[in-house]
Amino acid sequence: MLEEHGAGVIRVRGARENNLKNVDVDIPKRQLTVFTGVSGSGKSSLVFDTVAAESRRLINETYPAFVQGFMPTLDRPDVDELVGITTAITVDQERMGANPRSTVGTATDVGAQLRILFSRLGTPYWGPPQAFSFNVPTVTGTGAMKVQKGGSVQPVKKTFTALGGMCARCEGLGRINDIDLDEVFDSSKSLNEDPFKIPGYKMDGWNWKIYAQSGLVNPNKKIADFSKRELHNLLYAESQKIRFADMNMTYEGLIPRLEKSMLHKERDSLQVAARSFVERAVVFKICPDCEGSRLCEGARASLIDGVSIADVSEMQIDEASAWVKTVSDRSVAPLVAALSEILDSFVDMGLGYLSLSRSAGTLSGGEAQRTKMIRHLGSALTDVTYVFDEPTIGLHPHDIEHMLELLEKLRDKGNTVLVVEHKPDVIRIADHVIDLGPRAGSQGGEVCFTGSVDELAASDTLTGKHLSDVVGLKETVRQPNGQLPIRNANANNLKDVSVDVPLGVLTAVTGVAGSGKSSLMHDSVGENVVVVDQSPIKSSRRSNPATYTGVLDPIRKAFAKANGVKPALFSPNSEGACENCKGAGVIYTDLGMMAGVTSVCEACEGKRFEPSVLEYKFGEKNISEVFEMPVDNALELFSDAKVPAAVKILRNLVDVGLGYVPLGQPLTSLSGGERQRLKLATHMSDKGGIYILDEPTSGLHLADVEQLLELLDRLVDSGKTVIVIEHHQAVVAHADWVIDLGPGAGRGGGTVVFEGTPRELAAGSETVTGEYLARYLGQ
Repeated sequence: MLEEHGAGVIRVRGARENNLKNVDVDIPKRQLTVFTGVSGSGKSSLVFDTVAAESRRLINETYPAFVQGFMPTLDRPDVDELVGITTAITVDQERMGANPRSTVGTATDVGAQLRILFSRLGTPYWGPPQAFSFNVPTVTGTGAMKVQKGGSVQPVKKTFTALGGMCARCEGLGRINDIDLDEVFDSSKSLNEDPFKIPGYKMDGWNWKIYAQSGLVNPNKKIADFSKRELHNLLYAESQKIRFADMNMTYEGLIPRLEKSMLHKERDSLQVAARSFVERAVVFKICPDCEGSRLCEGARASLIDGVSIADVSEMQIDEASAWVKTVSDRSVAPLVAALSEILDSFVDMGLGYLSLSRSAGTLSGGEAQRTKMIRHLGSALTDVTYVFDEPTIGLHPHDIEHMLELLEKLRDKGNTVLVVEHKPDVIRIADHVIDLGPRAGSQGGEVCFTGSVDELAASDTLTGKHLSDVVGLKETVRQPNGQLPIRNANANNLKDVSVDVPLGVLTAVTGVAGSGKSSLMHDSVGENVVVVDQSPIKSSRRSNPATYTGVLDPIRKAFAKANGVKPALFSPNSEGACENCKGAGVIYTDLGMMAGVTSVCEACEGKRFEPSVLEYKFGEKNISEVFEMPVDNALELFSDAKVPAAVKILRNLVDVGLGYVPLGQPLTSLSGGERQRLKLATHMSDKGGIYILDEPTSGLHLADVEQLLELLDRLVDSGKTVIVIEHHQAVVAHADWVIDLGPGAGRGGGTVVFEGTPRELAAGSETVTGEYLARYLGQ
């Protein structure tokens, strides 16, 4: 009877989100359930787009109608019945916002707790907690107020000061913009000798005339010989009206004008010439007043045992945790205990190498996800549904053990923990497993298995068959045909590292998270290197695999040739686009600070094109149907129709494991691993070169790892050098050469602790990576 009312399970009936095919499944509460299946099988559609989405919608409905009016309208997921759901907290891989004022400390409770600690114990006393915040400026004011005294009203003068911790020079950013005047003009020339190096400021142009003919400076005098007054007029003059060319014009100094026209705009929105100028002329440097700490002098001068809040923020978190434990004042004992617990959680998560002052926007997807997790570990809430999206991404096997302990800790507090994951280590700790598939896209969307891990291993599902897969060591490894020398690398935590990377082979760069792998490979190698990482693809909601890879061009031409019309009709960004949604298929409503809302276009019903365009067919398919096709199906269509230009690109997409992705799926909806493989597909046909791949196994099912290894082998055999930054032991075991960094993370890393073959690494087992590789291989 309890199960009937959802007391013990989350009951899902008739789920049809995305590719789900009327899925019926019971998810046990207060247990750790892992959802498995190949990429695109429907795991996220079931967990995030159905269960978590409905929980979020129902919570919004509990607010008063007035409040709901300011919130986005959330559509009900396409499901017949959802019973027994609880409040869902989603912890995904989305990077934290790039707000320059957001740091690891402000994104968690640590920053606020440290401010309270220093406001209580700091000497000399500086002020309340806000006086230690770099986001709060000091405010002073003076004014008159009327006070009623004994039947008469008397004016009283009042002065107040609200202390803040913000550095006035950099406004709490820690860095200031400086303009290199040598890149703005040639000071050895006069204005009449065309001195400006700014795009659009050529001699006789409008911008040049405003300064040369303003009458505020001598146009025949060399800029180097200007007096202080003339130089001020040219560079920093405040906005003023002048008479120019029989017109009233506004004149202002060159620097504020450049700031408004170029520096205050997003660089990507600038023209190529303007962007190049900004990159040359603008210098970002540490604020000389606060030395990058973001804090005013008073906040920096208030100390606890000789340590300032700026010092603690700059420490590695594992060092900060040790320092906090030395604060023994009994008046703040509860605060110190809470701080210690949250800082220790960072260390347990494998994030002890971060600093509290680290900008939140610079965290990787895996680091951001683990930081979000920490906010929930100390929560007093129970019976909550926590939803995780591949929480082990970016983690060394050594750190995965800590992650597993934390997932179990959340479950043991009485919560329901749902994890979408591919790693066998995570699957094995599950109380319950739900496997979706059998394949991806249109061939997925079904529940193939539910039960225990042992039952999964004995099942006939794809996940069950590959659960115990071990990629063995090669009998012989490739021999390099040269060396890529890296000398005296000191980026971030690297300690004067010199290493030779072999060319013409597959090299795995390993080490715990924060050991310096990415710093070595991204910041130290030279030019002409293709770097394929998981950073977001610069795109809009209108971008999709068809437009990003360029496969839409041969497809449009094939449609045009078959129907005797213009190719432009078959682009959703051109003539054939639906007038109502402009070819997007959806109407997007921007709600300012709140999440925007998308709804299917009523005019074209999401098909993107005008009805007349959809009458044109190619291989019995219209252009909208081609956009909805998974890559696998599109490859079959255009192979049969003999469109080689399209086939070449589509085959590359299949080779990188993206055969299940629809050609028209918005790029903004792809996972980090999918984005990376999409980038790789666009470079597959490049001749020669060096490829650096950053964790290409992210988001890959166990069955797909073998396909990835075959792809890496093909790249190397075609003459390319492939360098893989990776934790997955299958990739490390399959490599020809391994460069292992460590021994620890942050300041405890930054050195090369091993160079050699995977066999030598596993046999030695003297590093953390070697130890876990040997364990993986059963040695």
